[in-house]
Amino acid sequence: MRDRMMNPSQIRSAGLAALSKALGPTGMARFIQQFELGTGNYTKDRSHWLNQMSIEDIFSGINKMRNTDLPTEKK
Repeated sequence: MRDRMMNPSQIRSAGLAALSKALGPTGMARFIQQFELGTGNYTKDRSHWLNQMSIEDIFSGINKMRNTDLPTEKK
């Protein structure tokens, strides 16, 4: 079987590609959302996180992300 030769990352990538092909990008996202229930109160938590950050902290984080080399996906 082909799946026995694939590592977990390859299986996930192939599965997402199959979902995208069958359902389109929006359908794929909607399908995946059914399994991502999440926990907590995002609105309350977000207010807590944002109230602790200054505008300088936010800009610093953005600049740090822009200057970080992100790993590229190997095929």
